Amino acid sequence: MAHLSRTTLRRVSRAAECNCARPFLARCSPVPATNRAFRTTSPSRTDGVFRELTAQRLQTPWVEALRKQQEESKSGAEKPATPSVPRERELTPKHMGDSYHKVVLPLAQDPWLLDTYLNSSGHIRLGTIFMDLDALSGVIAYKHTGDDVTTVTASCDRIVINHPLTEICDLELSGKVTYATGRSSMEITMQVAKAPQEGQPIKNEDVLIHCTMTMVALDPATKKPVNVNPLVVSSPKEKRLYDLGERNSKVRKQRKETALTKHTPNDLESDLIHAFWQKQLQYHDPYDELRKPDNAHFMDTTILRNATIMQPQNRNRHQFMIFGGFLLKQTFELAFTTAAAFAHARPTFVSLDPSTFQNPVPVGSILYMTATVVYTDPPLIGAPDEQFDAESEYTRVQVRVDSKVRDVEHGHSKPTGTFNYTFTVKKNIRVVPRTYQEFMLYLDARRRAEQVKETLQHESVGLSAQKAEQSVTE
Repeated sequence: MAHLSRTTLRRVSRAAECNCARPFLARCSPVPATNRAFRTTSPSRTDGVFRELTAQRLQTPWVEALRKQQEESKSGAEKPATPSVPRERELTPKHMGDSYHKVVLPLAQDPWLLDTYLNSSGHIRLGTIFMDLDALSGVIAYKHTGDDVTTVTASCDRIVINHPLTEICDLELSGKVTYATGRSSMEITMQVAKAPQEGQPIKNEDVLIHCTMTMVALDPATKKPVNVNPLVVSSPKEKRLYDLGERNSKVRKQRKETALTKHTPNDLESDLIHAFWQKQLQYHDPYDELRKPDNAHFMDTTILRNATIMQPQNRNRHQFMIFGGFLLKQTFELAFTTAAAFAHARPTFVSLDPSTFQNPVPVGSILYMTATVVYTDPPLIGAPDEQFDAESEYTRVQVRVDSKVRDVEHGHSKPTGTFNYTFTVKKNIRVVPRTYQEFMLYLDARRRAEQVKETLQHESVGLSAQKAEQSVTE
């Protein structure tokens, strides 16, 4: 090895010291190091127009609301026992247009917004649209009642697909109060449609979803129902909407009065139960060649369950309860999964049938959901003189989702709602009840299906199975 002179060693040493002082990437790169400033990318508006609805739903950050609650708890402050809404407050009649509100989801213009609405197959997630509809109904309700009351979702009377959405486009969500007599409840009618050109009306064939929800006004302090402004009707179209709301109110009352929890099945339903029982005896009779068909599945084998903790990001404007749209999304996606697991085929959403919200869901609690396939149409066994196509390649599957909430600290639980979803699957498949409890679920679902059929015929809405398959929503 050649010996280096002292001068050469000093030069190498100084070069090494200078090189070590430079960044590693600068040393490895042949390009001279240059100063680079930090840059930020443009913000992606991942919640899009839903942010507009959220801004009207949430007006206080969670951390502030939580600190206020903790301070009140430490000071022992109690909520006032006296009503905060005057009993004799002035309730001036309002027009339907006073509560009208609309928002536009620019899905075709904003790819980051669209990103939050798509599922793995590139379809628009209907559960997310349902969240938007519930948030919109809250905005509409407060435009009608004012901010001095609390409004809650009592029921979702129906959500129906009218026409399939065959391409990604901007969507307009709009609605208004269409029925209010001056009592505590009001019916809100909404729709989702392709956003029209500026100044142009929405065409009937561009309406994707039709939806009605019932909201109830409560006193913020006592949580008891309070009266709201009645509606005045000023046109034939408004009169038709008002009459429809009145009919829906009567149907809800009739459903409560004739519920199977209060009355025994009628004669036709009793005959149907007996027919199922006889058929199952045949299936198990060793001397009878008849066996359960391969496309028939017992109801208890269709059950799926889920549990999730409730986080403050999904709270309503009253800070400590979960807003109804989140529950709709969660129950819908569980129902969709249940229908898919039952049929081993991709379901197509048809309608959310009359469903009820029973109790509020507190932030921090655990929500338990149980989904069951409770009815199929065509059925395995029809009622006497009932006409249906037993060989149809399409089946309507009704999934019932029962939810309950449990307090984490004390373990107390209570029911929060029952949601009834109907899907279409391209498969000949049937569900079979075999216990008395399951027969009651089956009969309740059958009643609901018959009422929905009548409603759809009366309102000329609904979607055929063939057209539903063309939709880009799921």
